[in-house]
Amino acid sequence: MEIKRDNYLKQLIERKNNGLIKVITGLRRSGKSYLLNTIFRRHLLQENCDETQIVSFAFDKMEDIMKLDRYLPEENTLFYDSKKNYKVNSKKFILYINDLTKSEGKYYLLLDEIQLLDKFVMTLNSFLSRENLDVYVTGSNSRMLSKDIITEFRGRGDQIHVKPLSFKEFYEASGKPFDDAYLDYQYFGGMPYTLQIDSPERKEQYLKDLFLETYIKDIVERNGIKDVDSFEKLMKVLASSIGSYTNPSNIENTFMSVEGITYGHVTIKNHIEHMKDSFLIQEACRYDIKGKKYIGANLKYYFTDIGLRNALINFRQSEPTHIMENIIFNELVNRGYSVDVGIVESSEPNENGNYVTKQLETDFVCNKQTERLYIQSAYTMETLEKLTQEKRPLLNIHDNFRKVIIVKDSIKKYFTEEGIEVISLKDWLLS
Repeated sequence: MEIKRDNYLKQLIERKNNGLIKVITGLRRSGKSYLLNTIFRRHLLQENCDETQIVSFAFDKMEDIMKLDRYLPEENTLFYDSKKNYKVNSKKFILYINDLTKSEGKYYLLLDEIQLLDKFVMTLNSFLSRENLDVYVTGSNSRMLSKDIITEFRGRGDQIHVKPLSFKEFYEASGKPFDDAYLDYQYFGGMPYTLQIDSPERKEQYLKDLFLETYIKDIVERNGIKDVDSFEKLMKVLASSIGSYTNPSNIENTFMSVEGITYGHVTIKNHIEHMKDSFLIQEACRYDIKGKKYIGANLKYYFTDIGLRNALINFRQSEPTHIMENIIFNELVNRGYSVDVGIVESSEPNENGNYVTKQLETDFVCNKQTERLYIQSAYTMETLEKLTQEKRPLLNIHDNFRKVIIVKDSIKKYFTEEGIEVISLKDWLLS
């Protein structure tokens, strides 16, 4: 099965030979190694790069590690650190790379699971002194998952952040009709390996195991979280409330009233930051469109992969409207937008004929350079009343930026008399 990641391949091609270490980050199992060692390697060969100029090394494969044994035979190739994790001898690895890159010409180092190399930041930075080396690395433990990993390279790193499959990538790889593919995507999400599993039960178990054994352990280990049980419950609270406003103080009150647990809002805030730092969730802030400022402490959280979100709550809350909203949010981020929730005030008459000020919400305010886009997510729009409801906040935004209503229904794109674009989810996702 061929999975195209054209957007990420383009980013790697644009960064070739830029004198920096290309650091490929992202969720575990989101396709980082496949991108580097299959898709990008194929590109290099198609560009007439000789096989000998591509040096691939996976630090989690014994057949690669054994290649280092002949260098500095008096030293161990592998050893264990204080946390009982094995490390590969960096001195041996440097000698190995020097041996393979003696000749003239450009060499491309494709290094997988780099966190298993001892002193990997220092080692990689040392390679930059050689003009004939172009370095690309991936990693997948808690340290490499951190959004701040790039700072460790002190200005010498260039990050390419890989996300789970977008719907378009998933759809094209699945070979299924749109409706069938969307049903799978809204349930199992876009982790690439799920496309290789036929049984729905096995897909569920894969995602559950992935979340429990990988993401929770990574976050707990890296941040020294002691109360793992409360942390897991917090994750489930956020998974159950995608598309809804929340804040640490409200969550603290919920834990006290429902669970009888003291879980301070400062700790909750820190734990949410840990989830964001590990790319599991992203936040959308409330933005006053007319006042041009952020308002209030309430935020919305969306999961980077909807399948992992569903696995966290044992696939019990399907909620197609909120899931569609989450999928649209992720797609906007994939397209390079910064995404907020829009608030706009409207003066409207009440039942007594008196005008009162109401706050209306636009699902997403999206910004990219000088471009702005307003989006409403509408699962269905079968009546004129529903259309009027969705248009209402958009009509109170008095600027000329593009305004769009995305509808799950199968419709042909049209524009309202006010110039608002109405488009089906299918056409928008595949555009």
